[in-house]
Amino acid sequence: MRTLCASTLIGEFFVIGFAGLVAMKNPDLTQATVWTVCGVAMLLSVLLCGMLSRPGAVQIGWALQIGLVLSGFVVPMMFILGAVFAGLWWCSVHYGTKIDAIKARWAAAQGEAQA
Repeated sequence: MRTLCASTLIGEFFVIGFAGLVAMKNPDLTQATVWTVCGVAMLLSVLLCGMLSRPGAVQIGWALQIGLVLSGFVVPMMFILGAVFAGLWWCSVHYGTKIDAIKARWAAAQGEAQA
């Protein structure tokens, strides 16, 4: 699960950065506001990559996905990209857990075969 989720989060890192560049064109927002919000979200996505094995990390990832979708109110294309990455996050968590279970069963079978 960790590899799939980390890949999704790194992809989000770049999407958030590019969304910040688009948001800078909004005359109602200052550069400081845009880059503070984007910087925190980008930092969170990178830090989550290292925290995925800890309890609560997946839930924080879901909060990041919700924030990504809600950023569509500032950059409308983010509604679509946020939904795509939320779907990728779901797939990463769902199928990653299944892959981890299969790997654990395989390792247990290999251990029994050697014993």
